[in-house]
Amino acid sequence: MVTNLLPLRITDLELRRAGRRILGPISLTLEGRGITVVLGPNGSGKTSLLRAMHGLERLSAGRIDWACGEAVARARQAFVFQTPILMRRSVLDCIAYPLVLDGVGRRAARAAARAMADSVGLTGVALDAPASVLSGGERQKMALARALIRQPQILFLDEPCANLDNASTREIETVLLRESARGVRIVMSTHNVGQARRLADEIVFLFAGRLHEAAPAREFFAGPATPEARAHIAGDLPT
Repeated sequence: MVTNLLPLRITDLELRRAGRRILGPISLTLEGRGITVVLGPNGSGKTSLLRAMHGLERLSAGRIDWACGEAVARARQAFVFQTPILMRRSVLDCIAYPLVLDGVGRRAARAAARAMADSVGLTGVALDAPASVLSGGERQKMALARALIRQPQILFLDEPCANLDNASTREIETVLLRESARGVRIVMSTHNVGQARRLADEIVFLFAGRLHEAAPAREFFAGPATPEARAHIAGDLPT
C-alpha cells in the first residue's frame, strides 16, 4: 500500500530555535509496513521530529526525501496531535471536514464520517452534538477518525494516548493495530515504555534531541545499545 511513498530518507536533519539546536543531527530511513514508535523522555525532540517529517517544521539543516516526491507524500498522510483540534462543528461534521475540503458532497461526507466514527469506537456518541462536549478519550477518537477518513497511507500521531484513562488507551491502541494490519504505515511518539512494547515494530529512541538508537522493537527491548535507552526502559530517566 505504501511502497510508492517509502522509503522516507532523513539526512542530517537539524532544527534550531533562537540559535539553539533542539534536534539533530538525525539521519534515519523509514521503510516497509508496521508501527514505528519514536520513544524517549519528555523534551527529547519526539514531537519536533514528527512535525518535521510531516512538513510542519522548517529544517535548519539537512533534508527529508520521500520516494514519491514531497507533493504526493503530503496528500497521502495525516497527523493526529496530542491535543485534538476542535472546530465549532458537530462531531460528525468535524470528522467529515477533510472530505468536504476535497469536494465530496456533504451527504456523502457525513455518511462516510458516520461509518468512520463507528470504526474507531464512537458508537453511542451523539454525533450531531458539538465536538466540545466530548470527553478526552472521545475527542482523541474523533481526531483519529478525522485523520483516517481520507485513507492516508502514512499516519503520524503525537502522544495519542497522553492523559487518557486505561480504557480509552486500550481502544485507541486497538484501532492503531487494526489500521497497521490493513497496511497503514504508522509513526507515533510516546514516552510510555509499556505502550511502545505493545505496539512497536520498530523503535526510534531520542534523548536530548539526538538519535540514540533505531532498531527493530524486539532487538531494542532485548538489549538496548546505549546507556540512555537502558535507563529509560528501566524507568531511571524522568518522563
